[in-house]
Amino acid sequence: MPEVTQLRKEDQSGIFEIISSSASELKNEEFQQQLQFGIAPADKIKARSPLNHKKASSRWRTFLCAYQTLGVVFGGLATSPLYVYPGIRVTSPDENDYLGILSIIFWTLTSIGLVKYSLIVMHADNQGEGGTFALYSLLCQHANIGKTASHGKQDKKRVPSDITTAMANQKGSGVQALIKSTLEGSRTAQTLLHAVTIVGACMLIGDGIFTPSISVLSALVGIKTNVSSISQSLVIWCSAVILFFLFILQRFGTKRVSFLFSPVMAAWLVTTAIIGTYNIVVHYPTIFKAIAPNYIVTFFWKNGKQGWFMLGGTLLCVTGAEAMFADLGHFDRISIKVAFMSMVYPSLVLTYAGQTAYLIKHPQDHVQGFYKFIPSSIFWPMLVISTLSAIVASQSIVSATFSLIKQSIALDFFPRIKLIHTSRDKEGQIYIPGINYILLILCLAVVFLFQDGTQISNAFGVAVIMVMFITTGLFTLVMLLVLHTPLPVALIFFTYFGLLEGLYVSAVLIKIAQGGWLPFSVAIILSTIMFSWNYGRRKTREYEMEHEMSFDNLDHTLSDSSIQRVPGFCFFCIEAGCCLPPIISHYINNMRSLHKVTILTTIRYVPELEYVPKEKRLLVERIWCRGVYSCEAQYGYKDMIDVEGEDFMSRFVESFGQNIIRMKQQEQYAVYAGEEEEHCFPSEFLGTKIPDSEGKSSPATLAITRNEERELEELENAKMAGARYVLPKVLLKTSKESGWLNRIFLGQLYSFMEHNSRSTTAVLQVPYAKLVEVGMTYEI
Repeated sequence: MPEVTQLRKEDQSGIFEIISSSASELKNEEFQQQLQFGIAPADKIKARSPLNHKKASSRWRTFLCAYQTLGVVFGGLATSPLYVYPGIRVTSPDENDYLGILSIIFWTLTSIGLVKYSLIVMHADNQGEGGTFALYSLLCQHANIGKTASHGKQDKKRVPSDITTAMANQKGSGVQALIKSTLEGSRTAQTLLHAVTIVGACMLIGDGIFTPSISVLSALVGIKTNVSSISQSLVIWCSAVILFFLFILQRFGTKRVSFLFSPVMAAWLVTTAIIGTYNIVVHYPTIFKAIAPNYIVTFFWKNGKQGWFMLGGTLLCVTGAEAMFADLGHFDRISIKVAFMSMVYPSLVLTYAGQTAYLIKHPQDHVQGFYKFIPSSIFWPMLVISTLSAIVASQSIVSATFSLIKQSIALDFFPRIKLIHTSRDKEGQIYIPGINYILLILCLAVVFLFQDGTQISNAFGVAVIMVMFITTGLFTLVMLLVLHTPLPVALIFFTYFGLLEGLYVSAVLIKIAQGGWLPFSVAIILSTIMFSWNYGRRKTREYEMEHEMSFDNLDHTLSDSSIQRVPGFCFFCIEAGCCLPPIISHYINNMRSLHKVTILTTIRYVPELEYVPKEKRLLVERIWCRGVYSCEAQYGYKDMIDVEGEDFMSRFVESFGQNIIRMKQQEQYAVYAGEEEEHCFPSEFLGTKIPDSEGKSSPATLAITRNEERELEELENAKMAGARYVLPKVLLKTSKESGWLNRIFLGQLYSFMEHNSRSTTAVLQVPYAKLVEVGMTYEI
């Protein structure tokens, strides 16, 4: 029988507070379980679920978010009429040429924008995030692909995505199982998938460089349509000034920027649709006959190879379509769909139809195809709207770039940098100062380097179609391995969009010498950074797992009389995935001491929550050795990480007390009636009862043993002695036997990035007076 004791009065109050808080948690959990299984009391359900009010509120919120998406998500796609016809470079066009071009634009916009992204791909979110990394993460969650120690375990506390909720229990066919086993068993296949994901992400970031440049430059070039005396250099400098202020505005956050930009984009979509309708009525009322695909056949039959070259210009009609998927972290899927189907898509169809109707009657005006189709009486107001809209167009891909960098950091593809959450309502709305200023510098470099929208459009087209082509391949794998889509359906998806986008890829690759080299250069540089960082992180975790300190070894080391136990708390920060990394042994053997209370602390973000309640923030467990504990500190995306001070130590002691109570509740300690030294806690505080020997419900009791009381006293004494914080600093060193690739990627690139990335000290905000950094070299 365990030895039990009566607690002092001052200890009893603290423990009873712990039990009371635990009771409220359990009662709430009990109600949630009752609600889940349909046995909750009707009055409680009615009180807690005002469905009509929620539906009305949700409907208005959807429309509001849809309005906001206009200024953030759809800028690039909505302003594409500015540069599509100038980028086609058709020679001696006639009516059939323009009808064929409009047919190509319509079916490309409908196939890729409406069907592929709006109706299909946007459903493949990963915790509300989109983009190539989201697809890769889904594949890693449902197959043993690229899993590491820290990412290999599925987090049960996470809110499941639509895919994991709807498809988790479905089973795949034999072909799908074969594909999964091939990916899991082939190192080459995993490396290829890894590389393709990185290239797709880097191309999207490259898109974030070209979209602002071509949008602003194409809008300002319209001034020369009416004022021929304005020089190109003046247009370039004006574009540079506008780009500068655009990136300065990013610091105010997506929500504020969207409220500023959304009215501009709404005005653009309405006015261009009206002007398009006017041109249709005046110049070519039967223009919509071009929807018939036979005009595409006629176009290629007549133009042959030249028609294939012109595909690089028509491709630009779907620039920004990828942002619908990549910006899922900033807005919800329903809002993006509502905005696209109700405003963006109809406006684009009318605008392109109106442009084509005008050009059929004025075939040589295609070089300035947008500004020429605007009636002269409203030219200057439209110039102002188009310039403002071009500024807005840059926002969609800039926001998508921020989301992509955030995902890459979470997946260990990018070094740690400063992220600022700009919204309390949406976790994905972020601002990254360092990336913002790098994009600004690169955009200005592109404008001053090319000085012309034609060459920028060549580079732009390469980046756009490569991202889409890679997304098609990754999503096909998601359909097979995650969605468990029937194989014929997945093949139809891949065949149609693969052939369509493959045709566009072949058309833009011939333009590498005319500017298409730039996105490949950007992708190579960014891919090298991402590969080096990810490779270094994987090698670090592999080393820690191979050299992990065992509990027996730790117990044996601490039993050495030469190892002193220092009074006080010691928060030893470690990464998830390795319980006892080798740096702990390194620290003890060199310092010859360890604090009496040593807490192996892991910081974990809960991305679904804005704030994690303080009473639920710490998950504490006792480790094998006395005085050594494991603590996982959970923080929401708006929480300020604060592990310093007496408040954090008090929460740790309280969480440990809660852990004791919960363990005893699970074990259902027997009631030792009549023993005077026993102090019993009625289980009514915990909301549970244990049947007695006669089968009747009677209050159960929980008892605190003497050892547990002494342990709590030791924690209180250690709290009074203060705390120190130990932060590991690992240096990777390549051995002499390492190959030249390891020496370059690990010894040079990774070491440089690790040295210059954001330190753990900056994240934890620990005072330097209480901080101890422990360095250790891992030889790879």
